Amino acid sequence: MREVRIFELEHDEPATAWRVARPSTFKVISGEIWLTVEGEHEDHWLAAGESVELPRRALAWISASQGGARFSLSSGSEQVTSTPRLSWPVFGWLPRWLGVA
Repeated sequence: MREVRIFELEHDEPATAWRVARPSTFKVISGEIWLTVEGEHEDHWLAAGESVELPRRALAWISASQGGARFSLSSGSEQVTSTPRLSWPVFGWLPRWLGVA
């Protein structure tokens, strides 16, 4: 399942800090947004339609440009690692090991 949240940010609101719980996509719907991620060397100026992938536990600071902005934050469910599959060479060896061949 995927969760998508939509937010509005006015220009005169102070910069907002956001701690990302799960890997997420930050996408600007309208306006422009200044986004800085703690630990990255450069800030991002994002316009409508542009997006940035945010890793889990990232601390992001967000502020809107002059006209305010709308943005979405979406995250999918945590990826579950699957059990590794046996490769074909193992299938050939397994029956002989079991004494079935």
